[in-house]
This record gives sequence, C-alpha cells and structure tokens, in this order.
Amino acid sequence: MRSVLLLLLSFFTPVIWAQNVEQSKLWPDKQNANEAEIYIYHPKESDKVAPAVLICPGGGYSGLAMDREGHDMAKWYASNGFVAVVLKYRMPKGVHTVPLEDAEKAISVLRENADKWNLDKSKVGVVGSSAGGHLAASLSTLAKDINRPDFAILYYPVISFDNKMAHQGSKKNLLGKNIDNEKLIDYYSLNKQVDDKTPKTLLLLSYDDRVVPPMNSILYYIALNEHHIPASLHMFPNGGHGWGIRYDFAYYQEVKDLILKWLRYTQIID
Repeated sequence: MRSVLLLLLSFFTPVIWAQNVEQSKLWPDKQNANEAEIYIYHPKESDKVAPAVLICPGGGYSGLAMDREGHDMAKWYASNGFVAVVLKYRMPKGVHTVPLEDAEKAISVLRENADKWNLDKSKVGVVGSSAGGHLAASLSTLAKDINRPDFAILYYPVISFDNKMAHQGSKKNLLGKNIDNEKLIDYYSLNKQVDDKTPKTLLLLSYDDRVVPPMNSILYYIALNEHHIPASLHMFPNGGHGWGIRYDFAYYQEVKDLILKWLRYTQIID
C-alpha cells in the first residue's frame, strides 16, 4: 500500500508544480485587446528575489507555438530560479505595431509588479524563438528605453526582412499591405536597429535551418559586436528549425548548459 501511495505521489507532484502559475490579462481595460495574456510561472524558492524572463513564442506572426516555445520553456526557466512569464501576444492582422505594444506592456507589468512577484526589476530579460525572436529583438532595439529588457536569449530568430534572407511568412504577416514599404522593411530589419542601449544577447541556432537562414543571427551578432554589446552566438551543426526545448533535439543538454553558463558569466544568476 505504501509503495502504491509513493507511486501516486510521483505522478501528482509534477502536476502540483505545474499549477504554480498565474494567468492575467495584459490589457484588462481594453476590450479590443482581450487576447493578450501573460502566464506567470514562479520558481520553487519563491521567497528569494529572482531574475525574470519574458518568453515570446514563435509562430510566424500568424499563431503561437505556446507549448514548446512558451510553457515548456517557462517551466525550465522557473526550475532554474526565474520568474518566467509567457506572453500570449496579439497577431498583427494588418496593424504591425500590435505585437511590440504587447511586449512593451508585458515588460512594464513585470517591473511594476517586482515586489508582488518577488523579482529583480534590474534583471528582466526576454526570450524569443523564431518570429518570437523577432519580437524579442524588436523589444531589444525598438522599444522605449524604459521598456527594454536587461538581456536577451534568442532561439533561431527572424531578424532581417531583406528578401535574400527574410522568413517571408513572418514578413508578410507583420507588414501586411505594407510588405513592399522600404522604410518598414528597414525598420523591422533589426540588425539595422541595434544601438548602444541594446541588451547583451545570446543567440542559439542550427547551421541547417532552412526556415530562417542562419545569416539572420549572424548579422545581428555583427551589429551587436560593432556597438560593443556583449554577445555570444552558438550555431549547432544540425537540428533545423523550431527545436525549442524539445527532448529529441540532438543538443538538448548542451543548449541548457550553454544558457546557464552564459547567465552565470553575465551575472544574471549566481
């Protein structure tokens, strides 16, 4: 009987941990922004002041990979001592400013609730994958100074809207009818928007990514380097696109180790 109880507890404990999540509307007073939400995952040692990450899932600005590039990542970051917040941002649907508005609002909400959620408002970073990486890089380069993150971790990000290397789906969905507007193409080619206030950044990608060409990350890394922004780029020999935090990614453990090592090196965590 005792062994059966222990077995049952082993199944239910992860569920109890998974329930340590808050869900909140990002714009509670805006009827036309009801879709935008945040999910707050708290670390187990919630009595300690913790760093935080805002997680932006990918999906080509047409939908969101909320599990593998959202909730699954949040659970891992929370298990490593972060307040991890998944952003369910609105799709542009012809209004290209909408996703960044949500991301800026989310960063603002995190810092405003630093005491409530026991987080260090000087260590609020952004994590983004694919098109979510484009949003995270937009937050790092285009946002008002007060809403910029303190660090960024970008997984196989969309960076450039130059036709030679753009992810055409993300470009089309974000720009809509403005897809040929050269000013907007340059504006959202984020390697061209890096400045001295862009945060330190870790870039993770695969050489054989046929969805978002690796040159996206390389150009962003070069721009960071030119502005003397601390940056690291790690390109794995294979893996393609969209691996997020999947167990079947060949370098699953290496990715986790690299991230934690970088976070320690940059003094985000001890």
